[in-house]
Amino acid sequence: MRSRRQSPQPSATRPTKRQAVQSHVSWSQRARRLQFGVRNQCEPFAPPEDWHEPSESGDGYKIVAQNPGEGYRHVVTSEQIRQRLEQVPQEFLEELEVVQLSRMTRKKMSFPCYGMQWGATLYIYPLEESLEEYFYSPPRPEVINESKMYGGRWDRPEPGVWRLNWTQETIADFYLNNILIHELGHLVDDRNTNYTDRERYAEWFAIEHGYLPTGGSVARQSRPIRRRHHNK
Repeated sequence: MRSRRQSPQPSATRPTKRQAVQSHVSWSQRARRLQFGVRNQCEPFAPPEDWHEPSESGDGYKIVAQNPGEGYRHVVTSEQIRQRLEQVPQEFLEELEVVQLSRMTRKKMSFPCYGMQWGATLYIYPLEESLEEYFYSPPRPEVINESKMYGGRWDRPEPGVWRLNWTQETIADFYLNNILIHELGHLVDDRNTNYTDRERYAEWFAIEHGYLPTGGSVARQSRPIRRRHHNK
């Protein structure tokens, strides 16, 4: 997976040195691709996003919720995000200014990701309304293992197709304790500039401040299994 440095929109002012380091598009390790190849990779291309100019006012962050788009839904609410961020050490939020629940567009559907950090903003993307994700090439082991950590269940509905099934409970857990915290890790990382190092740090951050504080595997293994029924 690769990322590239992304300049602000023409209307944006020149970022500070620290913002310049953090403003490159940091696609989550768990980025997904719909078709043609490995789905957990994003091409070196950033779907157009609203650039929220950092104010550095220190007045806290706001949450912007866009319409998720036809066939998609936001799997967590603004209030759930706010409650989850209240549980992390508050110094991690000093640079955070916006959390945006973004809309899925046709262009973004070509290279969809769960989350992204850009400047002082965290972008969280919607999921298919069915809470089912389809892969048309074998998912990489780390994709399978990570989704299973949060309760995702895999099956093979037909040859050449891999399906990842979520419940509302498991996908909310995945987003609040993995995606959101992973992208926050990118925001607070003011040391690493190398892509691989930044991803490694964000992965560690998500485990340390997301997965483990919420009970790790013990809490999730004790969760009752709710089987999904599919129409044949």
